[in-house]
Amino acid sequence: MNTSRDPFFSRVLWITLAAAALLLLWQALPSIERRILGVDATPRVVTPRGDLAADEKTTMELFEKAKASVVFITTRERVMDPWTRDIFSIPQGTGSGFIWDEQGHVITNYHVVADVSEARVRLSDGRDYSARLVGASPAHDLAVLRIGVAFNRPPPVPLGTSHDLKVGQKVFAIGNPFGLDWTLTAGIVSALDRSLPSDQSGVIEHLIQTDAAINPGNSGGPLLDSAGRLIGINTAIFSPSGTFAGIGFAVPVDTVNRVVPELVASGKYVRPALGIEVDEDLNRQVTQKLGVEGVLVLKVAPGSAAEAAGMQGARIDAEGITPGDIIVAVDDKPVDSVAKLLGRLDDFRVGEAVRVTVLRESGEAELTVTLQAGG
Repeated sequence: MNTSRDPFFSRVLWITLAAAALLLLWQALPSIERRILGVDATPRVVTPRGDLAADEKTTMELFEKAKASVVFITTRERVMDPWTRDIFSIPQGTGSGFIWDEQGHVITNYHVVADVSEARVRLSDGRDYSARLVGASPAHDLAVLRIGVAFNRPPPVPLGTSHDLKVGQKVFAIGNPFGLDWTLTAGIVSALDRSLPSDQSGVIEHLIQTDAAINPGNSGGPLLDSAGRLIGINTAIFSPSGTFAGIGFAVPVDTVNRVVPELVASGKYVRPALGIEVDEDLNRQVTQKLGVEGVLVLKVAPGSAAEAAGMQGARIDAEGITPGDIIVAVDDKPVDSVAKLLGRLDDFRVGEAVRVTVLRESGEAELTVTLQAGG
């Protein structure tokens, strides 16, 4: 067979040669272009940016003002070697906090310093101090530390309010996520008055929900409004993976400003109480059976504020439980669980009078109770 005279073979051969030539030309084109046009190795001219946007300037200014008031907390745990009996300390974790006052008090979450032997506080200028635990309230996941700063004390974070927050307001979180110190994240108030289970206290009430990125290490850091005022303390996230998933929670500043002064003064927080006995599991059974939402008063303590107000406890005998009063609201705010009742009472102080709405056999009644110190 004479392939040299086959038209099809010749056509394929020429197409292949042409493709190879084009490929070689394509690869050589940059070199040819450089030889013909020359090479410019000078940096490109920078395009002028113009002024920063107003909201960018505001955010930058907010961070610069607040940074000095935010601290980095590291904790350690003392352990004993069972063989040598030597005692040494190992790193336990990290967290965030902020300066509360001119006396060197630092606020953080209770879970940041719970069950640790020592804590150290590092300021934004690099100074490092050993911290002493002044007091804590596990029910609010709050703790107060104190450091001794002899000179150039960092300023306290300006205080705001949380009772007037609205969903959609801008918020800013500053902390040390994953040990990456002094990190700023931004978001909005996503929801208000959230409840969250806690390993230390059962349930934490009245939390602010935000989509500002909060990760491990942010705990205890400040949540600020657009004026740079403290409106909450970043405390927890909701995340299947353990990292930020768009849902973070902060203890509201109104709670902080009520609890912290007592921790500073006495080392503990005394919760306001009615002077009654309640039980969450039994309450759920009875109220579901009756088809109502509220808190069953099991017993009224003798000489208590509840007894003075005329509150009635349940009667428990061989035939079962005969309900007395079922608390359904405190100051017109509904309660449907023991945790919610404690949260509502926590909005007040010992000695303040509150209106408690109860359901009893004769119908609905409203009682005025002067809150007493809880146990």
